[in-house]
Amino acid sequence: MESKQHGGRQQEATERRRRELLEAADRVVLRDGPDASMNAIAAEAGITKPILYRHFGDKGGLYRALAVRHTDALLDGLRSALDAPVPRRDRVESTLDTYLAAIEARPQVYRFLMHPAEQEQPADQGFDVGRHSAPLLRRLGEELAKVIGERLDLGPGGEELARVWGHGIVGMMHAAGDWWLRERPCSRAQLVQHLADLLWGRLAAAGDRLGGPGF
Repeated sequence: MESKQHGGRQQEATERRRRELLEAADRVVLRDGPDASMNAIAAEAGITKPILYRHFGDKGGLYRALAVRHTDALLDGLRSALDAPVPRRDRVESTLDTYLAAIEARPQVYRFLMHPAEQEQPADQGFDVGRHSAPLLRRLGEELAKVIGERLDLGPGGEELARVWGHGIVGMMHAAGDWWLRERPCSRAQLVQHLADLLWGRLAAAGDRLGGPGF
């Protein structure tokens, strides 16, 4: 019994330490964006790089842990927007705005997750962003597809259509948001309106799934 308690306490301590290291990594990412390095993160956490590797395995492991942390937070925000007790058009706009507000509020985090560093870095420092950003976008697409499939009656082939729409909407949000963040050609509110107009045709026409939470 005592051994189990000791094991539980040890696991809690490991998880707490891992959270602290992720928070240190977040601070470096907020400062350096895609130029964040393992050396800088280890220094911020007050540890050596081998200890950082011990917790996350390698650069890819740390990147994936940060990606999950930020994707989970973004998905919580998107789900809240989709669950708001307002008309469907308002929910569509709120969902788009939630995504754009998230990348606008923390552009360095967004660039770290989605863009490689502008300059070449030593092999032991840089993060291979291109290798990991695609799974992150796929996860968002699958999550949105699940929401669409649960809420809208899309008729025969509805599951396939929900997945097409989920990944298509995420791709649109990502590409349009990336361009907008770099060039700022219009206000965030204007971009939300333009993207909602583009999506609205079939979304307006689809009925809610019987017994579902509604869309």
